[in-house]
Amino acid sequence: MKPILLQGHERSITQIKYNREGDLLFTVAKDPIVNVWYSVNGERLGTYMGHTGAVWCVDADWDTKHVLTGSADNSCRLWDCETGKQLALLKTNSAVRTCGFDFGGNIIMFSTDKQMGYQCFVSFFDLRDPSQIDNNEPYMKIPCNDSKITSAVWGPLGECIIAGHESGELNQYSAKLFDSTTLEHQKTFRTERPVNSAALSPNYDHVVLGGGQEAMDVTTTSTRIGKFEARFFHLAFEEEFGRVKGHFGPINSVAFHPDVFARMVSFIAVWLFFPQIMQFEAMHMQVSIQPEIKGSL
Repeated sequence: MKPILLQGHERSITQIKYNREGDLLFTVAKDPIVNVWYSVNGERLGTYMGHTGAVWCVDADWDTKHVLTGSADNSCRLWDCETGKQLALLKTNSAVRTCGFDFGGNIIMFSTDKQMGYQCFVSFFDLRDPSQIDNNEPYMKIPCNDSKITSAVWGPLGECIIAGHESGELNQYSAKLFDSTTLEHQKTFRTERPVNSAALSPNYDHVVLGGGQEAMDVTTTSTRIGKFEARFFHLAFEEEFGRVKGHFGPINSVAFHPDVFARMVSFIAVWLFFPQIMQFEAMHMQVSIQPEIKGSL
């Protein structure tokens, strides 16, 4: 395997996101910078400047014309992907934790944290109605009284969003697979350390989990004890078949490249897997993946 190290943030990564074609990779972190990279070689294409706090989430629309970001500076911002120009600024009462475009790219949603006396909300804006953006008035706003939303995605055909709450069934210690229509529990993939992120391969029956020991305890232990590996499981058998080592801290976000031979990204390292790894048989479980890193790229 050949890693491509992307060095563009000063603090830990909060989310990574491929566009639909997979040629661009968007990264955000606990600094105010939003970066976009060419995924094939790791070249930084540009940055989106404007946030003044940690950026928690990022998304690109279907045709990669617009980029959406949410930040701890109590704002959700819409950008022109090509020029980096800020197109809209939506102010909130608390930090924006999750955001996303629907499949048509016309509707955006974002959730805010429950903090400073304000409750958690999920807000929906129709970009085809300029008055909603100008007046900062969503056409729908859903309160979440129990606990804040930590993860949210659009459901099939953009008919709903699927949200994971801080106190919900999806937790950091085991990744569970649910049917997106009925939310019925399907599979469970267990680890010994907290799970911060999980992703399904678009082309294979693979699941990747990323996490590790809590960040506050990282300096008191070794990378071996911290369990900072990206771990691969078979979707049907729930068995681990491989790991990627090399990270020196907890993995906060993972994603598969949408192309045939998937690429896993975390703490911004892009791992290019050989086709043989992706075409394993069920009998080849527990294969140890040992990348060889020969300097920075």
